[in-house]
Amino acid sequence: MKQLYGWTTCLLGEVASTFSGGTPNRSRPEHFGGAIPWIKSGELNAGWVETTEETLTQEGLENSSAKLVPAGATLLALYGATAGVVGRTRSEAAINQAILAVVPDRSRVEDDYLAYLLRNLTSKLLRIVQGAQPNLNAGMVRDSEIELPPLPEQCKIADILTTWDEALMQLDALIEAHERRKKGLMQQLLTGKRRVPGFAAPWKLVRLSRLLQSADRYIKWDETRMVRLAGVRRNNGGLFDRAELPATEIKVKTAKLLRAGDFLISRRQITYGGMSVVPPEFEGFEVNDEYEVLVPADPAALDIKFFDLLAHTPRLKHLAYLASNGFFAERLRLNFDLQAFLESTVRLPEDICEQRQIVAILQTADQQLTLLRTQRIALDQQKRGLMQRLLTGKVRVSAE
Repeated sequence: MKQLYGWTTCLLGEVASTFSGGTPNRSRPEHFGGAIPWIKSGELNAGWVETTEETLTQEGLENSSAKLVPAGATLLALYGATAGVVGRTRSEAAINQAILAVVPDRSRVEDDYLAYLLRNLTSKLLRIVQGAQPNLNAGMVRDSEIELPPLPEQCKIADILTTWDEALMQLDALIEAHERRKKGLMQQLLTGKRRVPGFAAPWKLVRLSRLLQSADRYIKWDETRMVRLAGVRRNNGGLFDRAELPATEIKVKTAKLLRAGDFLISRRQITYGGMSVVPPEFEGFEVNDEYEVLVPADPAALDIKFFDLLAHTPRLKHLAYLASNGFFAERLRLNFDLQAFLESTVRLPEDICEQRQIVAILQTADQQLTLLRTQRIALDQQKRGLMQRLLTGKVRVSAE
């Protein structure tokens, strides 16, 4: 071992033991459902594991490779979608084979400090490991070189980082509360259960064909030009910018021109929410015939941004599903029938000013969420930078 910045440099395996667990035989139901919590790698969430989806019996523990870890143990996901995630367990529990327990020599390493050390370490290991879904192993972890300050300084570093984690948790709780509030506002405002002050006229039931019409602006094909293509995401919608391509490289020879304020529908993805209003930055982009381009039939009767909100409600998604039938040739995708969809009816405010007020209220809620999420990202980045400096001794703290 050598000294660096007055700290001890060593291998992690010299100051901590490691072991993984296992999975009992799934064909033996008597191995499951007991009083022993059983942690799987997907349950590590970069924090404390409070509860587990499954439990083991004593027989299941004794007749498998599953192993018990003590309360407060530091756990590392070795592979799968959560590879590299570090968590702690509140109570004594068993672990499966995808988790590595790291148990420190407490005369040399403090538990909270070890958890932060591992988070910093695994981010480096994951950058080394190749593959779409990287796997870690116990040897890589044990053979990693670490630098340890004296125990009092470890405790002080852990206390500082815990304060930052608590601030992040408070911000997460605030974001979650705002998400619930926005969801509640949408459910009430987009159904008329909650009215905007100053508006009392009943909402009307209107056929979509009276609100929307096709705006297919077909472009004469010219193979000498560059084409700026747009696509619409499934689930929450929103457009994305495809790479600009020479027209000669595009197989589909039919293109439609987009204008800001168009309502774009992906015929293949509409049942999954693949629809969106076209924002100004996509003015002049193009799509092919797999997309429907719609505009308000009467701009004085429908605010397209209001319809965009309405289109992503469960009712409109269900109407889109009902208007989808059959399959594309050799593809397991529903074929969307625009005319059938436009025969559907929706309820909405007759006064377009109320529609716009609802849009403004929900946009404000979105802006608040965006601000909180931006603050959360910035705080997390600051914490990561501080953690890197504290755990390497670049920034020293007083243990007094």
